[in-house]
Amino acid sequence: MARYRPPKIASSEITPQSLYLNRRSLIGAAAGGLALAAAPKAFAAAIAAKPSAYVLTEKPTSKQDVTSYNNFYEFGTDKIDPINNSGSFKTRPWTIEVGGLVAKPQVIDIEAILKDFPMEERVYRMRCVEAWSMVVPWVGFPLASLLDRVEPLGSAKYVAFETVVRPDEMPGQRGLFQPMKWPYVEGLRLDEARHPLTILATGLYGETLPNQNGAPLRLVVPWKYGFKGIKSIVRITLTENEPPASWNVMQPGEYGFYANVNPAVDHPRWSQATERRIGEESGLFGGARIDTLPFNGYADEVAGLYTGMDLTKFY
Repeated sequence: MARYRPPKIASSEITPQSLYLNRRSLIGAAAGGLALAAAPKAFAAAIAAKPSAYVLTEKPTSKQDVTSYNNFYEFGTDKIDPINNSGSFKTRPWTIEVGGLVAKPQVIDIEAILKDFPMEERVYRMRCVEAWSMVVPWVGFPLASLLDRVEPLGSAKYVAFETVVRPDEMPGQRGLFQPMKWPYVEGLRLDEARHPLTILATGLYGETLPNQNGAPLRLVVPWKYGFKGIKSIVRITLTENEPPASWNVMQPGEYGFYANVNPAVDHPRWSQATERRIGEESGLFGGARIDTLPFNGYADEVAGLYTGMDLTKFY
């Protein structure tokens, strides 16, 4: 695969949403430095991964930013909460149940996954629905490889995912007022799940995933908004009908099931035409923004999945 070109620099776009997010970024970056300094260990261990053809010419986002500026509501709703509140989260032992409409349902230990599936580094763009972005060197393997092992039945049309529920270890899951219903769930069409770009990530920056980034196993679908990238997966189920997806269930007018990055379809409360690259901000208002690319720059690979669909309806 050819190397991707960096997106063009766009003129500054100052909106109430961008001002809010920039303030959050500045606060989060400052807090992130303190959190990382206090954290005993941000990464568990090095992870073997072969080079991949999926690379970018764009500069990767710094390890500090990738690990300290996160949305992971199970640990809290602020960007800095995941790194601050996930220290006691246990990722061993860990199993993933894979079942539903398959010929060979299995319960697979994470250690077996690391042993059985060759890992490779994939440098992908990551675009949040909040109009900020990163470039992340993930370590993982194609989801299709795992699906092949369980042999989907002909009636399977979708793949559903579920995150662990552990209120004792995940402070965002306990208390009277919850930001959303648990467990966090997500889904893909089977052809999306089997696409070569779709991976299950076990690490980043050459090391095993930190707790705050979705350890020990998370979904990465680079042409979709980041909330599709469900973290800390414990269950994968193949179904005939479209499965529920947490943000889509909670606010269907704002977060579609497909969640494909589309600069022509705005969020009801802010524009998606441009984005703010984390770690590259400058000045009070965050400096120049960059153009958001259709399908996050992966249109050549994935646009054919949606031929004939109205992407303003199936957003």
